[in-house]
Amino acid sequence: MTSQGVQTHDISAAKRAAFQVLAGGSAGFLEVCIMQPLDVVKTRIQIQATPAVSAVTAVTEVHYNGVFDCFSKMYRQEGISSYWKGIMPPILAETPKRAIKFLVFEQTKPLFQFGSPTPTPLTYSLAGLTAGTLEAIAVNPFEVVKVAQQADRQKKMLSTFQVARGIVQRDGLGLNGLNKGVTATMGRNGVFNMVYFGFYHSVKNVVPENNDKTLEFLRKVAIGFTAGTLACFVNIPFDVAKSRIQGPQPVPGQIKYRGTLSSMATVYREEGFRALYKGLVPKIMRLGPGGAILLLVFEYSYEYLLHNYS
Repeated sequence: MTSQGVQTHDISAAKRAAFQVLAGGSAGFLEVCIMQPLDVVKTRIQIQATPAVSAVTAVTEVHYNGVFDCFSKMYRQEGISSYWKGIMPPILAETPKRAIKFLVFEQTKPLFQFGSPTPTPLTYSLAGLTAGTLEAIAVNPFEVVKVAQQADRQKKMLSTFQVARGIVQRDGLGLNGLNKGVTATMGRNGVFNMVYFGFYHSVKNVVPENNDKTLEFLRKVAIGFTAGTLACFVNIPFDVAKSRIQGPQPVPGQIKYRGTLSSMATVYREEGFRALYKGLVPKIMRLGPGGAILLLVFEYSYEYLLHNYS
């Protein structure tokens, strides 16, 4: 039974799945529209090498010294619209992405109970890992286009279609083109959702609910924020590798970052351990509150649909 008193076993599996798709798509759309500027800043910081490495490779471009410095320089050099560069791919991908994430998570939970009458922390973690991995395969081409748009420092912005067409014409549809970095995306999304769902649902079931609606809302916000923050700490090396693989290479015509683990090793060897955590601050600023927004909008939307349209 849900918190609103709806007997979910009286609802068909198809209708539950449709509600999960609608609620997940709505949650994802709202989250991406609010948090896109921080995603752009995260990508810009992750794809830049340290000044020493840039000097060796003769790369001459503006260097960003943190989140607010990046916001300031982007505004001065590219205008305020640059904060939303690359927003169309995630908007186009958000409904299928979140639909896959929440649908797979909800549908695979029973598979990972392993005889337990109720879901366990391992259940939530494995279902989250499965959901994140499948989600990544579906959305990776959109991620490639998004990163290409976010990395473009020109004031005049190319459309999503123009960027996608350019990638396909130049590199094709395969692992060197529109699907490059897919293993890094799978690692990033899989690990994130494993921690995210595992922590959120386990802690939510342990921390007592509050009868006051405002306090109950704040309880879920706090747990969602913490879940998103912890997941960021765990998965960011995969995110850095993904940005390096999908972003512009240091030397035109030469592919320096290709595989996930080899890219991590290269970043570690040339720039040190801290470089594997580049973009952590804007990532947390985005996915901490973003994680709370996502889960809360999904839960409340899903419960609303169950309560009013069952």
